[in-house]
Amino acid sequence: MSSNTTELPESSIPIFTTVAAYRAWRKKAFDANKTVGYVATMGALHEGHLSLVRRSLAENDLTVVSIFVNPAQFAPHEDLATYPRTLPRDLELLAAEHVASNNASLKVHTPSAVFLPMVSEMYPSGIVQNVAEQKGTFVEVKGYGQQMEGVSRPTFFRGVATVVTKLFNAIEPQDSKFLIPQPTNAYFGQKDIQQALLLKRMCRDLLLSHPEPQNLHIIPTARDSSDGLALSSRNAYLSAEGRKVAPTLRQALQAAEAAWNSGLPKSECIARAKAVVECRTAEAQAAGLDVTIRLDYLEMNDGHTFDVLDAGLRKDDVDLVILSGALNVDKTRLIDNILLGDSGKVLS
Repeated sequence: MSSNTTELPESSIPIFTTVAAYRAWRKKAFDANKTVGYVATMGALHEGHLSLVRRSLAENDLTVVSIFVNPAQFAPHEDLATYPRTLPRDLELLAAEHVASNNASLKVHTPSAVFLPMVSEMYPSGIVQNVAEQKGTFVEVKGYGQQMEGVSRPTFFRGVATVVTKLFNAIEPQDSKFLIPQPTNAYFGQKDIQQALLLKRMCRDLLLSHPEPQNLHIIPTARDSSDGLALSSRNAYLSAEGRKVAPTLRQALQAAEAAWNSGLPKSECIARAKAVVECRTAEAQAAGLDVTIRLDYLEMNDGHTFDVLDAGLRKDDVDLVILSGALNVDKTRLIDNILLGDSGKVLS
């Protein structure tokens, strides 16, 4: 079933490509007693996405998944054109999900709808990747998008905040007769920790009720069971040899985590992490692997303000730290993070 069945793959889940078509379905499907869970994706689904979907299925009466590759969060030199697009498989994966609810009914839930908007729907004023040439309305969370990922991708979070605001509004109903009109809960992954925390702050600052900040849930990163690599759609870019060295970032972060927990200062933690990258790079070269490893950044930031920690700070000086990094393996950019301290303040 879909809003445009001549062009979309067949699916047992209703698919909607326009806001109007989605809202028409929603008006019939949402009644006053239904809770709604929402999972925003760019497609190329993997176990990480599916873990978010399962959490929503367990906790809500209805679950809506959006699939939209957002041009506004890609800089002109980035991989918008080549970003993996696997819609038929995505729909198969979603249709296969059946989860018993957490309430007393134990009713089995499956995804209720897929929102698959076109670019023209999401950006009625048009969109180009060059920020200087863009026209229309955009959302920016000042002071929280220039650190960590924002150093390498200075316009990324502007694009993310804008599209997620639009998506939250698209899920909103047209009239007030519904007692629970907007998504009750939204689910994001820890792998993109800065993005998730920035969106939670955006919900608070803009006084959004769909969802309220406490109902934007951040779920622990899903990882490959063999080596701990954070699952990502971009992992599909890795060559066989690149995949062998991809866990380097995770290993570097774990070295910094161990140093931090032992009471060493931030400067020593980062030095130990960088030493792991240097060691793994040398090992790859010695093994004759045809792969290039380039560290983008390793940093430790305050979990509340995103400010970079002073070099001499230790674990007793701060309650929550985001230890994060980015590593380029050939042309594939990998990101990961570890929360140090009271992660319960972030994860839910």
